[in-house]
Amino acid sequence: MASPGRSDLGEVAPGIKASERRTAVAIADLEWREMEADDYGTNEAQDSDFPTAERSRLQEMLSLLGLETYQAQKLSLQDALQISSDSMRNWAPQAPKDLPWNFLRKLQALNAEARNTTMVLDVPPDARPMEKESQMEEEIIYWDAADDISADIYSFSELPTPDTPVNPLDLLCALLLSSDGFLQQEIVLKMSLCQFALPLVLPDSENHYHTFLLWALRAVVRTWWAQPPRGVGGLREDSAVLSRAPTFAFVRMEVSSNSKSQLLNAVLSPSHRPRDCFWHRDLSVGTNPREIADGLVEVSWFLPSGREDLDVFPEPVAFLNLRGDIGSHWLQFKLLTEISSAVFILTDNISRKDYKLLYSLRGSATKYYFILSPYRGKRNTNLRFLNKLIPVLKMDHSHVLVKVSSTDSAGFVRRVRSIVAHVARSPCRRLSVEEMAHAARKLGLRVDEDCDECQRAKQRMERITRRIKDCDAYRRDELWLQGDPWRKAAQVEKELCQAQRAGDPPDKGRAELGHRLLELRAQQNRQDPAWGLQEFIAGISSASLAEKQYFLRWMEWGLARVAQPRPRQPPETILSLRPKHCGMVDFGELLWPEPLGVEHFLREMGQFYEAESCLVEAGKLPAGQRRFAHFPGLALELLLKGLPLELIDGSTLSTPLHWVTGLLKELHVRLERRSRLVVLSALGAPGTGKSTLLNTMFGLRFATGRGCGPRGAFMQLVTVAENFSQDLGCDHILVIDSGGLIGGALTAAGERFELEASLATLLMGLSNVTVVSLAETRDIPPAVLHAFLRLEKTGHVPNYQFVYQNLQDACAPGPRPRDRRPLLDPPGDVSRAGAQMEKQGDGIRTLADLAFCDPEKQHVWHIPGLWHGVPPMAAVSLGYSEAIFELKRCLLENIRNGLSNQNKNIQQLIELVRRL
Repeated sequence: MASPGRSDLGEVAPGIKASERRTAVAIADLEWREMEADDYGTNEAQDSDFPTAERSRLQEMLSLLGLETYQAQKLSLQDALQISSDSMRNWAPQAPKDLPWNFLRKLQALNAEARNTTMVLDVPPDARPMEKESQMEEEIIYWDAADDISADIYSFSELPTPDTPVNPLDLLCALLLSSDGFLQQEIVLKMSLCQFALPLVLPDSENHYHTFLLWALRAVVRTWWAQPPRGVGGLREDSAVLSRAPTFAFVRMEVSSNSKSQLLNAVLSPSHRPRDCFWHRDLSVGTNPREIADGLVEVSWFLPSGREDLDVFPEPVAFLNLRGDIGSHWLQFKLLTEISSAVFILTDNISRKDYKLLYSLRGSATKYYFILSPYRGKRNTNLRFLNKLIPVLKMDHSHVLVKVSSTDSAGFVRRVRSIVAHVARSPCRRLSVEEMAHAARKLGLRVDEDCDECQRAKQRMERITRRIKDCDAYRRDELWLQGDPWRKAAQVEKELCQAQRAGDPPDKGRAELGHRLLELRAQQNRQDPAWGLQEFIAGISSASLAEKQYFLRWMEWGLARVAQPRPRQPPETILSLRPKHCGMVDFGELLWPEPLGVEHFLREMGQFYEAESCLVEAGKLPAGQRRFAHFPGLALELLLKGLPLELIDGSTLSTPLHWVTGLLKELHVRLERRSRLVVLSALGAPGTGKSTLLNTMFGLRFATGRGCGPRGAFMQLVTVAENFSQDLGCDHILVIDSGGLIGGALTAAGERFELEASLATLLMGLSNVTVVSLAETRDIPPAVLHAFLRLEKTGHVPNYQFVYQNLQDACAPGPRPRDRRPLLDPPGDVSRAGAQMEKQGDGIRTLADLAFCDPEKQHVWHIPGLWHGVPPMAAVSLGYSEAIFELKRCLLENIRNGLSNQNKNIQQLIELVRRL
């Protein structure tokens, strides 16, 4: 029997009309109500009141959490990432309205305890909210009949209230319902890194308009060990929504003494490494009753690592968990039966009503298993209904499992795993999340990706990527300005700069260089943007801000899909210099091959602007004939919405000066009065974790990965909340990531080293704060040390933070942020060589000999390993998250206290870029 795959669902249009969706929902709801009426009759008054009660419950929850104001204008990613006073303290929520923001802060920091948020209530007893009846039933007060009732009755108000009156799943649902699609995507991405189960179907109890979260899951990328039947295994990486896997759903029918979530966690975890992917009732705040999260469908994956002692299953397997009773959430249950390889139904007893519900599934291709925990003499009743269901659901007696209190839990988990493994090995339904969305549309569920803006952006991306057959050929033929013309122009600009820096008087040689540069720029300016670039420009010029953001995300994923896989090599090997026979160094060939990305389209726009500006400045082109003057404004919109922009070109390792200054001028105009900046840069050899550090600290989107991402230095803008900017002393923080520009070893060729040192000097010279990321305690890149010595001569003394990251030990102990010992150790041979090249090596015995490296004022940080456990099932370690938070707090404290050198406005930054 072949795998049904896509054909099992049929082809469905990406969008379904609202009327058709309402009809499908109504039919599914009617099926359930008719079955319910057969058993209990129809209570019209109750049916008519039900939507009102649900609507009130959701509104009360949103009001309790302070999210009701974000229903018309959704909470955005930029709102969530602002720097505020809360960013500098490890605070506990004081009221329910603090819970969403505390959860977002912890999630941004990849804190594995983000779901454990509790409140510290500081309110008088008589001001506490009334308890719900379900909670009051569990807190019965007993007193002796002989006691004075009048004295004891008032003790009722003194009962302790729960630390957190909101179930974490309710908090998650309320936050997702209040967020736009881009913040939803960020929340889900961070949850995946924390190894939390991810929301797949988001219930809306007010409108009964449930949403399949396809777009929110798009950014999740999974890596696992793939072992072919024959041959050598290897790591495979793919989007979580595109890769197919057998899927197993776990649901509850009415009452079950067994916890689905605990069972799922046990199935997913090796016996010696328990994980809590799915939130369950035995966790710290898991006992609070759910108010709006019933109907939520969660998904989690098991991903093999290639280690037999850790791999529960030999291939990726998806697990779905429906919160609440299937009878109350028939639509979600129907979806699970159509997308799952098998469904496990947990219940204590089977009633006549349950039998009718399950009988409606006759003819389904899905396998069904029951996990029973019978009580109160219902054994015979269960057997009678099971015998009737066996032929209907094509089951046999092995599909019925019984788990009572005396059942061996470990043995039961092994039995469930064996069933899952057996089904996965046999021909079964294997769907991707994208294919699951087709089934959701057919049933009438809303798919978040089906909005018009998202679909228009996707279609534009497909028109561009459809023409890309070979990435290298596309760059050469369609984005040619950033190829040889830009390399040659960059080389001429470098020679001109060297001549000017040497103080040589103008001569014929310099004039020839200037003339040659203008010829190269005129050659570039005679070209027109290629069709693909024109489509890209049209996409980022959209009047709809949302469509513009959708387009950029689609382009990132679309280009990643068409990029040819390339072997990863250690950057230290690839960065080694191999001079050509002609003696001229081609720096474009020194680095690892760049995958085609959005930055290449923006780089091409920058070259059109650069060439045109150069000619206008030289008087060779009238300003009124400019065609590309609006390009910096288009790029700035992307920077303001969180896209990293290139500061140093990764192909030529040079700075397009007109383009960068044009961006900063546009930024100055756009920010108006809020233009005070602090510049924070991160330097270090590739693979030392600096991009991950910045992303975790500020919620940024710098590319990560050793030797496989873009090569240039990129910048992103972090906004400071208006009510905190006066206290902090700046309105924005400009964060610069040096990418792979700085090598980890001293190269044989002086020209390569000189270039790295110049780039490090540029980045550090622009900065108020510099974070130097190191993998080894004595491995300070010589180019960075060289830049230190240069800047010491100028008197520019930024605030430096040295960060030693543990890249091997995944379970390292807690941080030691104040340990300064390595700063006082003698530098290694490589660092000494760098100092000697600056002709200051003889007097430098330790780094502390440098004037700016006062160990009493500078800080050296030791960051534990990123992962707790073995990837891909490892979560981010709590020690890493806490250390990063402490580093962030220290950086902001230094900025507020003025230890980060004088803050700049944008005009000053423009002048500094020109000088450096």
